[in-house]
Amino acid sequence: MTDIITEQATAAASGAAATEQFRAKQRTEAADVDTKRVDTLVTELLTAAHDIVRRHKVTYAEYDALKSWLIQVGEDGEWPLFLDVWLEHVVEEVAGENRQGSKGTIEGPYYIPDSPRLPAEATLPMREDEAGTPLLFQGQVTGVDGTPLSGATVEIWHADADGYYSQFAPNLPEWNLRGTVIADEQGHFKIHTVEPAPYQIPTDGSCGRLIAAAGWHAWRPAHLHLKVSAPGHQLITTQLYFKGGSHVSDDIASAVKPELILDPAPVGGTSQALKALGEDGSGREVTYDFVLDKA
Repeated sequence: MTDIITEQATAAASGAAATEQFRAKQRTEAADVDTKRVDTLVTELLTAAHDIVRRHKVTYAEYDALKSWLIQVGEDGEWPLFLDVWLEHVVEEVAGENRQGSKGTIEGPYYIPDSPRLPAEATLPMREDEAGTPLLFQGQVTGVDGTPLSGATVEIWHADADGYYSQFAPNLPEWNLRGTVIADEQGHFKIHTVEPAPYQIPTDGSCGRLIAAAGWHAWRPAHLHLKVSAPGHQLITTQLYFKGGSHVSDDIASAVKPELILDPAPVGGTSQALKALGEDGSGREVTYDFVLDKA
């Protein structure tokens, strides 16, 4: 299974899927454009670029290489990947600077809305032979004042043990490791899944060429993606990482925050739900609560 996916999962295919998903989102969430705001932002962006050219005495050869690369990014469909990896974390930082509740971080390019709705305790859709350490992820959703948020929505998605996301790599079931869990009356949820793996962002396209040219690495630490919401409260988009995991300290997307690091504990054979996932009943569990700000 791994070899088949590795051979066929390309930056171009992943980029095309991410681009189409973003375009679909824009069709439903188009915002009014403030011309003065556009003028300010674009002018400052161009001014910063002009300053870089002057300070570093950019040559025509370097300029032409940049122009060629920018064209190729578009042809590869990798603009969502490029922007989400190297820019989104700062946009999210600004957007969430006044939140009192849980910390957020980037959404990334692999979110798909309308995943299967699941009860407060549920197992994410997965293959019968899904690889990875069984994980019980549980917690409670409350308001800033501590009030439990009945029926809160916990959307979760993550990569598999090979680092691939369903709908962005071939040979994976449509909703593999994706679900929308509806918390109970006290805002509690229990999600049974498997731990994801660290992965490299696609490196066979334009973003990979930039990474190679700059001498960077392409790795993201293992993480769970979540969107948590409740009526009358602000939606929080976040990612949760694993203590001691590879690249937690040097995530290429600069998305890790101390508040977002999980420290799961082993549960051995004590959990029947985990036993159903692991042949020997082994696995790990962790509790992480979400606190939502008022809308």
